[in-house]
Amino acid sequence: MKTLYIDCAMGCAGDMLTAALLELHPDRDGFINRMNEALGGKAVLSAKPDSKCGIMGTHVTVLINGDEEGEPVRHHHHHTSVAEIMDFIDTVPLADEVKRNAKAVYSLIAEAESKVHGKPIENIHFHEVGSLDALADVLSVCELMHELAPEKILASPVNAGSGFVKCAHGVLPVPTPATELILCGVPIYSGQIKSELCTPTGAALLKHFVSDFVPRPVLTVERVGYGTGKKNFETANVVRVLLGYAENEKEQIIELACNLDDMTPEELGFAMEELFRLGALDVYFTDIGMKKSRPGVMLTCMCREAQRDEMLRCIFKHTTTIGVREYTCGRYSLSRSIETVQTQYGAVRVKNAEGYGVKRSKAEYDDLARLARENNTALAEIKKQIKK
Repeated sequence: MKTLYIDCAMGCAGDMLTAALLELHPDRDGFINRMNEALGGKAVLSAKPDSKCGIMGTHVTVLINGDEEGEPVRHHHHHTSVAEIMDFIDTVPLADEVKRNAKAVYSLIAEAESKVHGKPIENIHFHEVGSLDALADVLSVCELMHELAPEKILASPVNAGSGFVKCAHGVLPVPTPATELILCGVPIYSGQIKSELCTPTGAALLKHFVSDFVPRPVLTVERVGYGTGKKNFETANVVRVLLGYAENEKEQIIELACNLDDMTPEELGFAMEELFRLGALDVYFTDIGMKKSRPGVMLTCMCREAQRDEMLRCIFKHTTTIGVREYTCGRYSLSRSIETVQTQYGAVRVKNAEGYGVKRSKAEYDDLARLARENNTALAEIKKQIKK
């Protein structure tokens, strides 16, 4: 599975994540040009090589009327409302998916600011430099995610930083209240660095895109990117991203089992068919000896946790058992896909499985049997056609 892993050991800011993802892109200059056209001059994105503690990476800068966030403002700037930002997102010439993601990310920021300041979202306004800078970062990250197209996005627990930070409203603790609200439910920690390492924009991007915050998984890495921040610390101030392929992860499944000694083979077969019809992963019978020396069978139904209740109802309805045992177990499986192969006899579906260094293919028996009968030939002859 194509997986993107974001290392947040030095937190996450919108510009740093943009820069890190940009390093994974095969056409960096082309991407910068396309984004600047999409932004329509409201913000100007640029990227240049940068080094932190000897590590070469990329630093991204966003200029609004020649000003960069964090620098002294040379011009008077108006404030931007949430509605204006959402309206602008609607106008950018980017894919609908990118616009939806950008709106969702910016909504997280606006909702957090609304709660912090105790004002309705429609009354929240941002300083032009800060809001458009964040918006450029959000749109850039959303577009990069769209173009890189990872199937799964994971991240490490987030180092939020510590100490205090000066903002327009005064001196605030780190993480700031808005960042803290956005990161509710996300594992965060504070290290020894006295600085804001995770910004509201970075927090919102992580919250929206990351499916799980875990230690770095087993990953066959194809590309690595480093996005650098403005500040210098003893530790390299970078967001690191890794793009590669992860093996399938362990899945939690349920085994439901019961012992039966008073049902006919036909009744047992019907119960099995009903469980499969409801989506059981597998159903099978095991010969066992029961009390009073009676031979019997143990019915085992494998299913996902979400299917538990439905499977239990089916077992109690279609068998004579008065009790079902449950076992929770881990399940490892290969990635699966189905392709259709054309033969001189007709189309055959082929199941492909891959993972853990293994690749397997198997023709669908029902298709083989149907074509063998229709063409009065052997299964083996059709299989030969598939291998060709």
